[in-house]
Amino acid sequence: MAEVKRLLPEKTKIGHTGTLDPLASGLLVLLIGRATRLSRYVTGLDKTYTATARFGAVSDTLDAEGEITPLGTPPPDEEAIRSALPAFTGDLLQTPPMASALKHSGTRLYDLHRRGLTVEREPRPVTVQALALTGTDADTATFEISCSSGTYVRTLIHDLAASLNSGAYLTALRRHTVGHLTLASAPTPADLDPNTIHNRIIPPNEVVSHLPGVEVGAGVGPVSWVCNGRRLGRLGVGGSCRVVSGGELLAVYRDEGDGARAEVVLCAG
Repeated sequence: MAEVKRLLPEKTKIGHTGTLDPLASGLLVLLIGRATRLSRYVTGLDKTYTATARFGAVSDTLDAEGEITPLGTPPPDEEAIRSALPAFTGDLLQTPPMASALKHSGTRLYDLHRRGLTVEREPRPVTVQALALTGTDADTATFEISCSSGTYVRTLIHDLAASLNSGAYLTALRRHTVGHLTLASAPTPADLDPNTIHNRIIPPNEVVSHLPGVEVGAGVGPVSWVCNGRRLGRLGVGGSCRVVSGGELLAVYRDEGDGARAEVVLCAG
C-alpha cells in the first residue's frame, strides 16, 4: 500500500480491505479517495487462495514465519489427505491463531504471542466453500481454497493435519480473488507510475457491482436528493444497494421496510 500511496498526490486518502500475511502474495484491494468509504462492502467478500503446506512438522505461528518443530513421523499420503477434505468444507468453527491481529483485552494476539503468552480464543464461524488438493511432492501439498472472509488458512491446514494425526504448517499463500475482483486483472506495483496509475483505477461502481443497482430516475428522486443523502422511498431491492446515474456510483443506500436511507454518499450535495 505504501508503494501505491507514493504515486498519488499528497494527502490522497488510501485504505485496504484486508491485509496479507508476511509470507502471502496476491491480490490486495486498495481504495482511494472517497472510495475508501466503500471498504465495508468489500472486506466481507469471499476469497480464493492457493496454499502450500509442509506436513510432518508444526509451527508456533502455523506458518513458515514461526519456530518449526519436526514431528519425526512420516507425512500422510495423498489418499489420506483427500479423504479428510470433506470434513473441512462447509460451515466450520475455527479457533484463531495466537499469531494474529485479533485483540484480547485490547492487546493484539501477536503481541501476546511474542511475549510467550497464550490466551483462550473463542471459536469463530467460517465457511469453506471448496477445498481441493491439487498436488503433492514428498512432504508438501498444494491446495485450492474458496472461503468466507475471516477464514484463517493457516488454521485450516493445521486442523486438517491434526485430523490425520500429523502436523503441517503453511509455507506459501497466494490470494487470487476477493469476491468478483481478480488478481488476473490487477496491476503490480512495478506496472504503475504517477502518470499512468489513474488509468488502472477501477471505477467505484465496478468495485461494488455485487450489490444490486438502482438507476436515478427509475423510482429514485433526482441526483441532488441522493448527493445530499436524503431519505428515499422503498427501492424494491432490500438491503444495501447501489444508486447510480449514467453508470456512475452516487451512493450506497440501505433499502428498509419504510424507505431507503443513505449509508455512503460519494457525490457532493
